[in-house]
Amino acid sequence: MVEPLKTQIKMQNKIPKRGLSLTLILVFLLSGCVNNSSVEKYPFNFSGPTMGTSFSIKASQLPEGVKVYRLEKLINRRLTEINQRMSTYIPDSELSLINNSKSTGSQFISPELFKLISTAQEISVLTGGAYDITVGPLVNLWGFGPDKIQNQVPTDEAIQQALANAGYDKLKLTTRLLTLSKTQSGVYIDLSSLAKGFAVDEVANLLDAQGLTNYMVEIGGELYLKGKNLQGKDWQIAVEKPNMETRELQRILPITDIAMATSGDYRNFFEQDGKYFSHTIDPRTGYPVKHKLASVTVLGDTTMKADAWATALLVLGEEEGYKIAEQQELAVLFIIKTDQGFEERATPLFSELTKVKQ
Repeated sequence: MVEPLKTQIKMQNKIPKRGLSLTLILVFLLSGCVNNSSVEKYPFNFSGPTMGTSFSIKASQLPEGVKVYRLEKLINRRLTEINQRMSTYIPDSELSLINNSKSTGSQFISPELFKLISTAQEISVLTGGAYDITVGPLVNLWGFGPDKIQNQVPTDEAIQQALANAGYDKLKLTTRLLTLSKTQSGVYIDLSSLAKGFAVDEVANLLDAQGLTNYMVEIGGELYLKGKNLQGKDWQIAVEKPNMETRELQRILPITDIAMATSGDYRNFFEQDGKYFSHTIDPRTGYPVKHKLASVTVLGDTTMKADAWATALLVLGEEEGYKIAEQQELAVLFIIKTDQGFEERATPLFSELTKVKQ
């Protein structure tokens, strides 16, 4: 779907000068346009609800013979299929059936579900457990989960009980047979940190198969961009300044033929006894993170991995996260809270990929 990032760097001297497009994405706000009157100019402009959030898809050109209504039908069908596998809200989804099962034996799972869980496990190993798809019960315990319980600091005993049923090492995969087993019956899997990214990739693959070459796919703020916008220029994507009180732009990224995902902890939190508690829970401790990292933006070959890495690096923080990002040769922008405001720190690959060519 996209050239490897290192290959892109070698090819960037062939990319024309990048200018502002009519489309601007505010990464935590879902997609929107700088000029709303420009929306109708896109020959394909499709949006709607999915996966507990919304999607927005724009294409600058439609190949001859591709009908809008048929393309919309194909996209809706694919998103429905993915939701039926990955959702924790649909009682009879594949994931819900696994979560509700008390069995600790091997269960056959779909190739798609296997792909997501195995990817998550790889990142869990690389981050020493800072990324963990079994952290859901801890997130819910702190009042940030789907159960909508009141935000309050849980007792140490409650945290330890939740930790007892969490841990990526409590999931076992068998590649040859595509099976999954839980070493404890109470383990609960939540794929929300990479399922939206996977869905973006799948819609992009669908558009590729239909012959589209200039498009933007966005689901819940996670993106894949290909080709050019309406003005024939690379897509211009905005990263929001991680400010709790106002909505401002931090910077605009001139990018294309690439995936992008952002995670931040500055809007979802609660205060108790004069202390702020972030919704970003460290799976290794069971407590909210306390570092100064406000948001992480990751560029990558696939939105699924960018999505997962953005979550992982946000948990790790500005020091440990940057170190691992460099080790893994990731393209990452860290926005860090300081006494003077916000400070950016980008990995070399991120700086290279977002450099404006003269």
